[in-house]
Amino acid sequence: MVCHTTPGGKEYAGGLGFKLPFGTLYSTNITPDKETGIGNYSDQDFLNAIHRGIREDGARLYPAMPFTSYTYMTDADALAIKAYLFSLPPVHAPDPDNTLAFPFNQRWAMGFWSALFNPDTRFEPDTSKSPQWNRGAYLAEALAHCGECHTPRNLAFALDNRQKFAGALTAGWRAYNITSDKTTGIGGWRDDDLVSYLTTGHAAGHGSASGPMGEAVDHSFGQFAPEDIRSLVAYLRSVPPIASPDLPATLAPPAPASHRDGGGTADARGKMVFEGACVSCHGWTGESSISPFATLTGAWAVNDPGATNVAQIVISGTKRHSEGAVSMPAFGNAYSDVEIAAVANYVTARFGSKGSTLTAQDVAELRKQTSQ
Repeated sequence: MVCHTTPGGKEYAGGLGFKLPFGTLYSTNITPDKETGIGNYSDQDFLNAIHRGIREDGARLYPAMPFTSYTYMTDADALAIKAYLFSLPPVHAPDPDNTLAFPFNQRWAMGFWSALFNPDTRFEPDTSKSPQWNRGAYLAEALAHCGECHTPRNLAFALDNRQKFAGALTAGWRAYNITSDKTTGIGGWRDDDLVSYLTTGHAAGHGSASGPMGEAVDHSFGQFAPEDIRSLVAYLRSVPPIASPDLPATLAPPAPASHRDGGGTADARGKMVFEGACVSCHGWTGESSISPFATLTGAWAVNDPGATNVAQIVISGTKRHSEGAVSMPAFGNAYSDVEIAAVANYVTARFGSKGSTLTAQDVAELRKQTSQ
């Protein structure tokens, strides 16, 4: 639903734009409308789209639709999704035209790409592993397609599984390392921390989910059965550790209670913006008195010297919808690129292990990368 629904639009009617380096790709209408949606898809047509990235008319889908992960989905689960989609009210909504530059606008070329990078095979349980592990593997690799955000891509924009789950930049946000690495991955998290993060979007001492991960929690993981969340955690524990060399080995402790103490930046604008717009919720220590969801201490975002997610949170807010979650308003229209860069640098310097050095141009580029 997240990918196929525009803000304020009809659910599953498509039209959400994904900004890519070579143009904008729009999601399609997947309601059962026979003219503009998938109402004419047979079961086999649907399986071809899910498993092989081939539309009902024979045209190739782009891998923004994660068919290289969905290819592991069983036929039964794929057709259960089709049954659900066909139970929804049809919405007449023609798909917007993509604005991809040549040669990326040549769909036929995706046939060669798929031959190289889509295994076109269903999930096979590993009989040497427990049923819980196999359930978690199926969820992570197929249905939840964790690698689509958390695995970096190669030059052909296919997943580089030599770095499986080691973290990547996706849609202008950083998806952090979820391998079993104990310092820069999730190897140091307790099982209950991971369960809490996946179900509520927050884990004490580890921060809160935002951006695409916040959406994933609100619309996907937060709806999982508890035993499925536990299975997912069990599988992630087994993912081989890969370190993120640009992230600190230890996270910064809470900052001093006084604004006069602690780290800062030479640019006074960062502290001024933080004092005017942020401190009332986040506090000078980074430990919020308003809500645990607003606590900055321990979060990867503020300990990441790249500050990508800090800047994006300031630009876009957090837009959380789960019960108990607290959303942060967007400040992208209230502050300039210069001011957002300054406050991001101040936040990472005060609450993180190493301050960032974002520029106004960096912030402008991040604005361009977010979906709309």
